[in-house]
Amino acid sequence: MKRILGIILILLTTPVWTDGLPEGYWDEESADAILDQTSDLTLSPDLSGLEPDEQQMVGLLLKVGGIFQQLHERTVHVQNEEALDTLKDLQKLGIAPQNTEKLLRLHRLFKGPIATTLTNERVSFLPVSPEVDGKNFYPAGTTREELDAYMQAHPEERDALMHVRSLVRRGDSNTVTLDLAALDRHPVLEGLHPGLRDYIEDAGEQQRAFYAVPYAVAFADELVRSHQLLRRAAKLASQTDPDFSVYLANRARDLLTNDYESGDASWVRGRFGRFNAQIGSYETYDDTLYGVKSAFSFSLLKRDDERTATLRKSMAGIQALEDRLPYDNHKKVQEDIPVGVYEIIADFGQSRSANTATILPNSSDHARKYGRTILLRYNIMTNETLFDRQLETWRPIVGEEFADDLTPQGQFNRTLWHEVGHYLGPAQDRNGNEHQASLSPYGSAFEEMKADLVSLFSAKYFHLEGEYDDATLRAIYAGGIKRVVQSVKPRSTQPYQTMQLMQWNYFIENGLLIFNPESGRFQIDYENYHQVIDSLLTEILAIQYGGDAAVAATFVDKYTNWNEELHGISARKIRDAAPARYTSVHYAVID
Repeated sequence: MKRILGIILILLTTPVWTDGLPEGYWDEESADAILDQTSDLTLSPDLSGLEPDEQQMVGLLLKVGGIFQQLHERTVHVQNEEALDTLKDLQKLGIAPQNTEKLLRLHRLFKGPIATTLTNERVSFLPVSPEVDGKNFYPAGTTREELDAYMQAHPEERDALMHVRSLVRRGDSNTVTLDLAALDRHPVLEGLHPGLRDYIEDAGEQQRAFYAVPYAVAFADELVRSHQLLRRAAKLASQTDPDFSVYLANRARDLLTNDYESGDASWVRGRFGRFNAQIGSYETYDDTLYGVKSAFSFSLLKRDDERTATLRKSMAGIQALEDRLPYDNHKKVQEDIPVGVYEIIADFGQSRSANTATILPNSSDHARKYGRTILLRYNIMTNETLFDRQLETWRPIVGEEFADDLTPQGQFNRTLWHEVGHYLGPAQDRNGNEHQASLSPYGSAFEEMKADLVSLFSAKYFHLEGEYDDATLRAIYAGGIKRVVQSVKPRSTQPYQTMQLMQWNYFIENGLLIFNPESGRFQIDYENYHQVIDSLLTEILAIQYGGDAAVAATFVDKYTNWNEELHGISARKIRDAAPARYTSVHYAVID
């Protein structure tokens, strides 16, 4: 009630726009510019055959997903929670109902108060502070120079400050009091993190410029509640799916220990029944300051047994592919990679998107010990509307003889082996460091590019072995081109788009793509395809193994140039042909 009274006071004392909202909120015209370019996709797998215990388990897991959605939104912008609550209150008060509804749709689409505009700029559509590279993983105003200097002076704190699942704090009394209160409310956390209370108290007494707390403490209330829900879900699964039950119980404990090893081991090595779930914080794309902090995500999936069985038969020979890669320090890989074809029931947090596939865990240590699991999202990968959109934006940028080369099956195969590609190549640099840290802030970009190239590199060998016919090989190669041609100039903080632009420029430089200025289209030299991929993959693997951030930055600088008379022409063709620029994904079980 206090918040609503405060909003009424603001509305009475603040000049409003013609749409009836205070300054700082987008008007309807600005919102419509995005929403008119947004298509809605609803996923509704058949859950009618679930047993009562399974239905209850799904309900509990969806509650955990809702918590993770809130945690993700909290980490991507410091004012997100307050801004969303205020927007909902305005809607309840009946203030500018059409506009508030549109702004709520934008918030769902962008998972926060910052929109990616049609020109690829990041702009706030609610009255919040501008987006910063450190999001809410680091204290407001933190720069790399400041934090680097602190870690250089205090090297013993680097591991904690750069931990994939820690928030960086400043040692002021308010923050220290907040963290100590979390330990007081949940004594189990103090037992699981011995010495943490003393560390936090010392940070306050010394007024340290920085200290770090594990996510388990930074989000104590939410993760303790998630732990309880996961334990209940594990009990419900214990009779029908014992391995999945063990995974849920272990992951529940992981959330409190801030150590994912037990859950990762049981996730990768377990043999689950009907369901699978990605639970936790893994991907570091949202941290554009260092590229090391992971964001919360949750995906609940239902397995397609027939397609999974067929796919697993075709997955032999992973070690032979690793041994063919153009680098020297080859590793032994586990050949029985757990891979499954799934329908998404619901996604939350960082994973809520039209993402086609996932391979996790990212930890090289966990991957070495247990392997990794691949989740192929079939009801996204084979969605006709999404593929038709790809086809409509493919045909205007290539010569007519290439117009029909892109196919759904080619895209499926390319995506599958992209995920396998994450499993191959050097797991760490020559000094035993993770790529995310040693190549910061470009670790994610190089890892994603390596996976793209491994997929394309492997296609030749599957063709030689008779696994792919000529049409399939051509479709995969076409998919590799479609992947890299951009609709807008990428921002340097976009790892996916940055690595795609680097490939695009490398392909042009080495004659794989030949631009015809008269038609504004590209010709594809398929005869030169494998040689160019081999050459670029050799360079990327060398950069990853070398672990030199300066070398990585030099490569990025060289291959991220943008020429409006070349790149810009293709980008405009894609934008003009695209029936929609954004996809808002909805789920029948929660929407």
